[in-house]
Amino acid sequence: MKDYTKMNEYLSNLAVLNIKLHNVHWNVVGPQFVQIHEYTESVYDDMFEKFDAVAELMKMRDISPLAKISDYLKHASVTELDKDKFSRDEALEIVQKDLEKMKALATDIRNDADENGDFEVVAEFEDHVAGYSKNLWFIKSMLTK
Repeated sequence: MKDYTKMNEYLSNLAVLNIKLHNVHWNVVGPQFVQIHEYTESVYDDMFEKFDAVAELMKMRDISPLAKISDYLKHASVTELDKDKFSRDEALEIVQKDLEKMKALATDIRNDADENGDFEVVAEFEDHVAGYSKNLWFIKSMLTK
């Protein structure tokens, strides 16, 4: 890859989502609390693994990944939450919206890497896209009435 702007945006999103998902995880209330609490924990654990993998991919290319909270907030395309209480549906809709955004960005990064012959980034981001697709299916199923 030649331009790491999108990858730094993606890294920033992962950092912001780690905190955002903890907020949802801690503050979901109502029916199915336990299931949503456990589900959001699995999602933020996955986000942290992706966060580390992306930063390491950048370091392997002698690119310095962003590493300050202020930089993450400046470069992220996902936003923090001002609320501290979420119903089951609100929690799932928040996660769904962000995962859709992450899937689109991961797809863009994967395609850019493919055009540039960067097969390691292609492989990593194909896994990210597939993971988002699976989680979006889970959310859609949980929201179906």
